[in-house]
Amino acid sequence: MYYSTTYLSPLGRITLACEGDNLVGVWNEGQKYHGAAISAQMTEKDDMPVFDAAKKWLDGYFAGEKPAISQLPLAPIGSEFRQNVWAILCEIPYGEVITYGDIAKKMAAKMNKDRMSSQAVGGAVGHNPISIIIPCHRVVGSNGSLTGYAGGVYTKVKLLELEGVDMSRLFIPKKGTAL
Repeated sequence: MYYSTTYLSPLGRITLACEGDNLVGVWNEGQKYHGAAISAQMTEKDDMPVFDAAKKWLDGYFAGEKPAISQLPLAPIGSEFRQNVWAILCEIPYGEVITYGDIAKKMAAKMNKDRMSSQAVGGAVGHNPISIIIPCHRVVGSNGSLTGYAGGVYTKVKLLELEGVDMSRLFIPKKGTAL
């Protein structure tokens, strides 16, 4: 059974979801793919220990602390490919960014392939069901484009600014431009 609760962040309402002791979802209000990985109905239940831990983690994060991802029991739902991409996201240091191409190179090496599509990686990054905690906002285009965040580009900017990322080489693309 899946449970949900809400968290009021400085960026707006966030929905948290769990299955028992594991966090399976963290979505900004209005986020693309909100709850898409969960096929069953979620029941609102605020008094789950994993929700208390996640809210404490988010409180620290939004206060400018650098809480470790390993502090939370995460169980994102997705294919093996997506799981591997999300594991790479968890390795991106706080306050730093990586490109979709860099992740594609890591995935190609992991899968013993010569190359991997940045678009395939982008699809996995975009479907990350545990946003903020699994830091998909730290992924940018190879040219510095701040594209591809399911929670919205302005939320991505706010998260990167909170982490102290040097924004001077990053930019918001004009509508209709690709990575």
